[in-house]
Amino acid sequence: MHSHVDFFSDSGPVMPRRQMLQMSGLGFGSLALTTLLHSQGLLAAENGFTGRSGSPLAPKSSDFPAQAKSMIMFVQNGGPGQMEFFDPKPELTTRDGQTYGGEVEKFQPGNSDELLKSPFKFYRRGQCGMELSEVIPQIGSVADDICLVRSMVSDHNNHTEALVHLNTGKIFQGRPALGSWICYALGSENQNLPAYIVLRDPEGYNTSGSLLWENGWLPALYRGTEVNTQGTPMLNMKSQTPLPIQQRNLDFLAKLNERHREDYPDDSTLEARIRNYELAARMQLAAGETLDLSAESKATQDLYGLDNPTTSSYGLRCLMARRLVESGVRFVQIFPPRGQPWDSHNNVKTQNEEISAQTDLPSAALIKDLKQRGLLDSTLVIWAGEFGRLPVSQNGKGRDHNRYAFSLFLAGAGFKAGFVYGKTDEVGHHAVENRVTVHDLHATILHQLGFDHRQLTYRLHGNEETLTDSRVTEAHVVEELLVDTPQVF
Repeated sequence: MHSHVDFFSDSGPVMPRRQMLQMSGLGFGSLALTTLLHSQGLLAAENGFTGRSGSPLAPKSSDFPAQAKSMIMFVQNGGPGQMEFFDPKPELTTRDGQTYGGEVEKFQPGNSDELLKSPFKFYRRGQCGMELSEVIPQIGSVADDICLVRSMVSDHNNHTEALVHLNTGKIFQGRPALGSWICYALGSENQNLPAYIVLRDPEGYNTSGSLLWENGWLPALYRGTEVNTQGTPMLNMKSQTPLPIQQRNLDFLAKLNERHREDYPDDSTLEARIRNYELAARMQLAAGETLDLSAESKATQDLYGLDNPTTSSYGLRCLMARRLVESGVRFVQIFPPRGQPWDSHNNVKTQNEEISAQTDLPSAALIKDLKQRGLLDSTLVIWAGEFGRLPVSQNGKGRDHNRYAFSLFLAGAGFKAGFVYGKTDEVGHHAVENRVTVHDLHATILHQLGFDHRQLTYRLHGNEETLTDSRVTEAHVVEELLVDTPQVF
């Protein structure tokens, strides 16, 4: 349905359809038309989708002074065990092998009722004295720069649902990812690159795939764009058509598009497609330079472990993330090796040693590099899995999933450095002090980017949707994690 069409009589046009709908039936016809246009995504001027009057990815102002301009998210899919990395439990060591008196969800076969101690020792690191595991010594070296939360809880015990929850705020598929919301709210400072970039393992996907960077019902421009860290950064980035011919084709296409837009002024679908093609054309010139790491010094490449086969692949993604935010990209996601590498069902010692050896040094290198370049103050870094692990054993040496307690850390952008928040019970099964939900986490992240999570909305089917689903949740900003007098950007 297109509102520009006129109604005719024998003597000529009588009234535009939109005007007729507004004037008849007390305006209910116009209301019905608006609802239909919303349901089909055809109201281009609303919800920040600016249509041909301006780019939907143009930089936008936050609602109040922000402490972060960009964000890097380490998604450590698989569920890192809190008692193996961030949450020392002496009582678990003392009671190793004893029967646990509490109730645990036995998600998979092989669970026992016997408590299992961590195979790793903990040491106090940095001037803050934060207790961290020996298996992450490099993250330990930046203890004074991180804000550690030991009291996270999740809404689900399955990988996909919990990962979708961490990334979108709900366990159900189809909602926009955190990165999509942020780019919708703030646009991008670099119009020659996607605002939201995903850096995954070139060997393959995590087990939840692209569900973790979907735009949901937000315009498609806000979806995460996968960038390769091997070979050509993006598929089909270089045209095979000679430049003069390509330019003539583009000029002719632009005329056709303009005619179509004149005929259908309320149709945002074509507008989004045009923006994507325009971005692709600019990327042909800009992406190669931004993603070319050959200009980086040997000292920087060594910092990220590019000289070591064990750390080189993950280190490359971390270094690329720094270059991207340095170039004005708004949101970058970094994924570990394919599958669920933190999923230590069989052996918490060997499995966690293997994945830590690949990710520990590059993760710390990114924080160090951002800090020395003056970027950490304005870049929010988060390191998080989707849930934690149980205190009891599985298969004798492993652990099953635990949604009632897990740890994560944040760095930069006004979060307290060298700070520990929250507490779990004596064996690490439940968060018992200062519990933080995923919705709380999202509300706090948006706050540091300059937005009230209740006010950042997108109208869908007549409802004002939010990242935290504020109509039914009680998400709140965790003020205790934030510095009192932050530097504002």
